[in-house]
Amino acid sequence: MAATPPVCDFGWQAVDAVLPGVDGKSHSIFGQAGPNGLVVAFICNHCPYVKAVISRIVRDADDLKAEGIGFVAINANDADAYPDDSFDNMKLFATANAFTFPYLHDETQAVARAYGAVCTPDFFGLNGELTLQYRGRLDASRRDAAGTPGLRRDLFEAMKQVARTGNGPRDQIASIGCSIKWKEAA
Repeated sequence: MAATPPVCDFGWQAVDAVLPGVDGKSHSIFGQAGPNGLVVAFICNHCPYVKAVISRIVRDADDLKAEGIGFVAINANDADAYPDDSFDNMKLFATANAFTFPYLHDETQAVARAYGAVCTPDFFGLNGELTLQYRGRLDASRRDAAGTPGLRRDLFEAMKQVARTGNGPRDQIASIGCSIKWKEAA
C-alpha cells in the first residue's frame, strides 16, 4: 500500500541510535553525519518504489559527500512478515546495489517510530546541527526506474541548499512509497 509522509517539521531535533549494519559493525546514526549535515533514509529491499530508484539514491548519496553531507539508510520493516527484508537479504541488497553508506537494521522499529517514518523511501535531511530541514522526495520518478532526462534531483538540490545555508527549501514535495511494515503489537 502506498503511503505519503507528512510535511517537513522544520527544526525537529533528530534522534541518534546505534544499530547493526550489513558490514557486521554497529553504527551510530549521527556518526554518519558530514560537517554540513546528514540524510537518514528509511528504505527496504522489497519495495518497488525503492527498487526503482535505488541507483539514484546511491548516486545522490555519493554526490552529497562533496557537499559535506553524510548518508545512512535504515530498514525497519518486519522481516518475519516480509522475509525479503531480512538482515541477510539486506546484505545482498546492499552488495547488489553497491552501497557506499551504512545500511542499518532497525529490528525493534524504535528508530523508525522516533523519526515518524511512514514509507519506503522516506528521507530525513538534517543540517549540521542535526535538525530537520528536508522531508521530501528523491525526485519525481516515483516507480519509474529509468526516470526522465533532466529530472530534477529534489533531495540532492535541497541538501546542497542545506549544506550552504543550514536551511532547507520551504517548498517540498513529499515522498511516496510502500508503507513501513510494522510489527503486530504484543
